Amino acid sequence: MKYGILGSGSWGTAIAKILTDNGHSITMWNRSPEAVEKFSRLRHNPQYLTSVHFDMSKLRITTDASEVIRQSDVVIVAVPSSYVVAALSELPLNIFSDKKVISAVKGILPDKNLLLNDFLKEQFDFPLSDYFAVLGPCHAEEVAAEKLSYLTFAGIDQTGAAQIASHFKNNYINTVVNRDILGVQYASILKNIYAVGAGIAHGLEYGDNFQSVLIANSADEMAAFLRRAGIVNTVVGYLDHTHPDAVHSAENNYAASVYLGDLLVTCYSLFSRNRTFGNMIGKGYSVKSAQLEMNMVAEGYHASRCMHILNQKVKAEMPIAETIFKILWEQEDPEAGFRFIEEGLV
Repeated sequence: MKYGILGSGSWGTAIAKILTDNGHSITMWNRSPEAVEKFSRLRHNPQYLTSVHFDMSKLRITTDASEVIRQSDVVIVAVPSSYVVAALSELPLNIFSDKKVISAVKGILPDKNLLLNDFLKEQFDFPLSDYFAVLGPCHAEEVAAEKLSYLTFAGIDQTGAAQIASHFKNNYINTVVNRDILGVQYASILKNIYAVGAGIAHGLEYGDNFQSVLIANSADEMAAFLRRAGIVNTVVGYLDHTHPDAVHSAENNYAASVYLGDLLVTCYSLFSRNRTFGNMIGKGYSVKSAQLEMNMVAEGYHASRCMHILNQKVKAEMPIAETIFKILWEQEDPEAGFRFIEEGLV
């Protein structure tokens, strides 16, 4: 099975490390000729995860996205959500025929307010049966350091998801497989919003006690949205031991990892871009100045607006996410917003 990666940011680079460490030869796309030349010559990404060095006999980098897709059986999309439409829209309409696509996009596409699978269906008539998503809890920086991390592979084709997951598993990566392809993607979007909120709270100098209650309530709010949207397997603390494959089956409760675990690490970790972004907002930075200072994409910013729009149809009670949206998009004062949040926490 040949892999290609569209995108060479920190997450794309981490995925490339995992696959090449496991002996797979891959092709990676970067739109910058200068970045491709430096990466190939230096044998590491000069912009992200610079400590990771590659065996360049297993990694080929090109500026031609079509070439990456044509040479691959499985295409991993690791482009930031706000750039996906621009990156893919000019490709031939049949380019993904007979391919499998893995979304490593940690957000919703703000141009169209769609999950990647919905955009691929709309633009390329790509079937959901050949679509998968890879999620955490996992930070690229810890993959680079080979600290034990967990990846969840979701897809309605569980056999395909398990086969793909087996190519990632090694001494520093454990894998989980499930079929909840829509739920895990929405959970990934929401946890980024709540991580921005955790960062704002830190910037406002709330303590650990408040943070624990904020994140616990965020987990509850996220689960309520998912249930109202028709996604049911979000309960932490339930495991179906009667299933014949109880250790790794989709009948398991995997919520502890892909839902709660990913939420916790994104809210607490110093590697979290969303937490860092929120921290700057809490300290008084404007959205624009925080974005310029970071020079990296915080997915929770666009996600907050997208989920605000989506929830007008779902109609879940989401006071935490809604307040974060107002702070980021409607210039609500962070202190006033969090006083409102304080009153509703239980």
